[in-house]
Amino acid sequence: MTRLLVVVPSDTDPPARLGRWLTDAGLELDERHLDAGDEVPADLSGHDGLLVLGGPQSSLDEGATELAPVRELLARAAADDVPTLAICLGAQLLAQATGGRTRVRPDGPEVGATLVARRDAAETDPVFTGLPLSPDVVAWHHDEVEQLPEGAVVLAANPVCDVQAYRLGRRVYGLQFHIETTPEIAASWAAHDPVGVAASGLDVAEISARAAAAHPDIEETWAPFAGRFAELVRSTARA
Repeated sequence: MTRLLVVVPSDTDPPARLGRWLTDAGLELDERHLDAGDEVPADLSGHDGLLVLGGPQSSLDEGATELAPVRELLARAAADDVPTLAICLGAQLLAQATGGRTRVRPDGPEVGATLVARRDAAETDPVFTGLPLSPDVVAWHHDEVEQLPEGAVVLAANPVCDVQAYRLGRRVYGLQFHIETTPEIAASWAAHDPVGVAASGLDVAEISARAAAAHPDIEETWAPFAGRFAELVRSTARA
């Protein structure tokens, strides 16, 4: 069985639907939950790929010491070009770990259901190929990547965030947005993030309803994406 290490920085953002899609695609998930005190390994020996999810922690918070070993693992994965998918907080930690910078968003949080635009480089990318021009996603971030690491390729953007997705090397991906959520997860985030909800111009009920309405389209688009990432992990393991 091809094994994927899954780092969960906060149980508020579990693998959820993405975990199911990856399992259905033939991967065995080894989940490490930081909230439970699970150990983050120093390297990926015994694993064929890496998934790092999001959480309410800020990538800029030096007091979030639990994130230090996650950065180190991401740096190792990027150096070795191990298939990696880093989401939201994970994407910010990946940028920091490989020479980029993050910042608090100057225009305030981006939260709720939204669209991102596929960039030209995505057309020939083995994982992003086949995506529609403007796929649905859920955004939920107060920080963002300010400067990408050298050599990074932007794969998606939108009018409020220049870096919505990027690739390092051939197999390491960062997504600023979420594809793993359920309607219940998005509603919980809205209920516990008054600053983010206020920045959206919507109330909790409306932002939750719009996120729920987007989830069928998110699954239609991103479940096949997860399958392509799983195939990348499997093909690398076989090589």
